[in-house]
Formats: sequence, structure tokens, C-alpha cells
Amino acid sequence: MSEFQLSLLSIGAVVVIAVYLYGLWQQWRYRRSLSKPFEPTAVVSKTTPQQSQELDEAETQHYIADPIPETSPQFDEKTDYVVSMTLKFPQSAEALDGYWQRRFDYGKTIQAVGCSAASGVWERVIPESRTSYSAFKIALQLVDRNGPVSDTRLSDFRELLGAIGQKLDADMMLPMVDSAIERARELDKFCADVDQMIGINIVPNSERVLFGSEVARAVQLVGMSLQADGTFHQFDADGATLFTLSVSDGTPFQHHTLDQMQVDNMTLLLDIPRVKDPVKCLDEMTLLAMEVATTLRATLVDDQRVTLDNSAISRIRSQVEAVEKSMLAGGIAPGSDQALRLFS
Repeated sequence: MSEFQLSLLSIGAVVVIAVYLYGLWQQWRYRRSLSKPFEPTAVVSKTTPQQSQELDEAETQHYIADPIPETSPQFDEKTDYVVSMTLKFPQSAEALDGYWQRRFDYGKTIQAVGCSAASGVWERVIPESRTSYSAFKIALQLVDRNGPVSDTRLSDFRELLGAIGQKLDADMMLPMVDSAIERARELDKFCADVDQMIGINIVPNSERVLFGSEVARAVQLVGMSLQADGTFHQFDADGATLFTLSVSDGTPFQHHTLDQMQVDNMTLLLDIPRVKDPVKCLDEMTLLAMEVATTLRATLVDDQRVTLDNSAISRIRSQVEAVEKSMLAGGIAPGSDQALRLFS
């Protein structure tokens, strides 16, 4: 064997030994890494909605939520019993499955909002929502025009949400039922005091009878339109009802019977708590009533069929103004979302 061939063999042997030793060293490093305690890595919540949904269970167990805003604009603890849940890791609306099944059992409006895990923005939650949420707030309205919520139903609602929160291992805020019931009774009394409607009656002169078609033409000239509830509505620029015109005995106006329908007494009605700026609305309604009465050769009267003169209208205006001031002093603005929920 030549000297050159011996040199090649020597080099080959060195390379083989080096590869073998490197393999042993890699195995040692791997075994050493396994012997170290596992240190989980927190998942940052600033992901897109799609990424949030794709987080697997192992990752979401270590989810760290962004700070949750203290309030959500959809609810007011003055008018709602609000249960708050801060979750350990993001959940979809399916986490509230027990609530969805029973949300119509309590005789009052119930709403849910969630804090998006991706954006930190509160939004309304419905059963079909697919967003991942870091917190929920579920609110039961304490009062409406049927009165306050009962203590039995409120206790049942609290128990249901408490069980759901416990199942989710959520940090919860569950207000006491007794204090909420007391708040509901006080709110109901306040609402009863200011829940007033003002009516101006229009009756034809000389005991004559009006046809529905005559009435329709007269009120349509001043911008009113017939709606599905059988009354004519006057709307504001945002589409909210300012006041209505109905037959005083409750008979509905219907498009297909206007030519045959006979009317001897109509009422323009202003629902004070449900309109913004009630005094202004009353002024508009009074002017419209005068115009319609002139067109129909009719007279404006009160509920006792006494003709409404300027002094009577002035007294009505003062009454509306007093109600508006009382509502504002109580923190419920007429025509606000809050008022629309309470006086429904």
C-alpha cells in the first residue's frame, strides 16, 4: 500500500470518529433538555380573530388577557342587574349555552355583550357569534312598563349565571339580589311617576262623521303615515316616532277599509318618556292638530270634550315640561335608549 493510500485511510478514520462523537454529543444535549422543567409561554391576545380561533387547547390554557374595560356602554347598573365574567382563556358564545336556552324565562329583557379577545372592544353577543371573547357581561333589565322584576326570577337568574361562571372557572361579579330588588322597586316608582301620555282629541263639527279616507288624506298632507299598528305616525329625521293619531275607541285604520270606515273621534298621542325634547314635540303636535282640524272642519277637545283654548294648551305644556325635568333629574333622559327600554 502506497503512502498516499495510507494517508487517505487515516483521514477517513478521523472523519468517522468525529461524526460518531458529534452524534453522542447531540444525544446528550437532547436528554439534558428533557430533564429541565417545562416553562410555558404565555400567548399574547393581540391576534386577529381568525388566529384567536385557531389557538389550540394547550396554548389557550396559558392565555393572558389584555386589561378588561371596566364598563360597557350597552348596560347601566341603575336599570340592569349585570353579571360580569372574566375568563381564564378565550371562549366563544357557546360557552353561555345554558343562558341561551333560558334567556326568555325571566319576563324582562336580557342582553349579553362580550369583550373581543382580539380587539378589546365590547360587542353584542348572540348564540351564533363566532368571536373569541375574554369577558362577558349579561344583564337583566330590572323594570319595564309591566313593573319590576320579581325576586324569585332574579334569584334564579343569578343562580344560572353563577353556575355557568363556575363551570368556566371565570372570575365573576355577582351582585346581591336584595339590593338589586330594592333598586328595582325605587326605579319602578320613579318610572310610574313620570310615565305620562298627552292626548289631543279631534272631533268633527256639527256631529258629522268623517270617513277614514278623509282622515288619511288630511294627515298625510302634514307628513304622517299609516303603520302596521293601525295608527298614523309622525317620525323624526332618525325614524323615531314623535306622536301618533288613532281612533279614540281603538279601532285600527286599515288601508283596504279606509273608504268604508267612519270616524267620530280621533286622538293625537304623545308618549312623553319615549321622545327626545318632549316640550318641542308637544308644540309640533299642537300645530299639526290645529292644521288637521282646520282641514277636516273639526275641533280640538280634551278628554271631557271641552274645547282646548290657549290657556288649556299652556297648562298641558307646563305638565310636559315638569315631567321632562323630573326625568332629567332622575338621570333618565326622555327618548334615550335607557328610556326606550324602561318605558316599553
